[in-house]
Amino acid sequence: MLKLENVRKNYDRFTLECSLEVQPGCITGLVGQNGAGKSTTFKAILGLIHTDGGRITLMGKDAAALTAADKERLGVVLSNSGVSEYLTVRDTAAMLKGFYHAFDRADFLEKCRRYQLPVDRKIKEFSTGMKAKLKLLIAISHRADFLLLDEPTAGLDVVARDSLLGILREYMEEDENRSILISSHISTDLEGICDDLYMIHEGRIILHEETDVLLGSYGLLKLDPEQYASVDRQYLLRVKKEPYGYSALTDQKQFYMENYPKVVIENSGIDDMITMMIRGERV
Repeated sequence: MLKLENVRKNYDRFTLECSLEVQPGCITGLVGQNGAGKSTTFKAILGLIHTDGGRITLMGKDAAALTAADKERLGVVLSNSGVSEYLTVRDTAAMLKGFYHAFDRADFLEKCRRYQLPVDRKIKEFSTGMKAKLKLLIAISHRADFLLLDEPTAGLDVVARDSLLGILREYMEEDENRSILISSHISTDLEGICDDLYMIHEGRIILHEETDVLLGSYGLLKLDPEQYASVDRQYLLRVKKEPYGYSALTDQKQFYMENYPKVVIENSGIDDMITMMIRGERV
């Protein structure tokens, strides 16, 4: 569905060098700190910035060669985008009907009501969570095959974020061939919905793994100096000095559980992995 091959964008103080792939029927997450390169990656995919190298293939075509009909198969949410806040949802529906041939006005308004969006109130009166839900419902309103969602849950509380993720699950259940690329700096949003995750830091992908593998096989070892000196380090990805000794990230948690029963091993969340991959040292 989407493939980035060595895509590069140079700025004065930042360089993006990114390769990633989104398979049909999958939700792929792009996670990283603010400023890591997530939004730059999305802008490159959409042709909103000129890249300095690499190749982007989208829905089987070079991204630069997409036709207007091809682009109608995309649904997009960017962190700084939205519709005029002086319109109502009903006004927005009339506008969307002119943009997309496949726009279903009745279905769109029904979904807005279901997710408690007043269709005759001006959007400027909506809460942040309501605006976020509207942006996502607009993105899926024309039966898009592929969604590009840059930080769709930013600034939302837990309940609002859960509501948005519910919309995405429903969208994927309607057609098994649909795909999503979603970015966030809130890793817990992605753990429960993504099939695989890419971690980006300073413009580069530092880790890619299936989500089930990340949550099942990765672990955090807590080692005192004596344990660290004797432990087999072949499966340690990163090590960080701690007051008690060392913390170490591994992708072979079971190996250490079986061979080092006295070592404290914790399940590693996505936030732990990001911290270790960024601040830890290679072994």
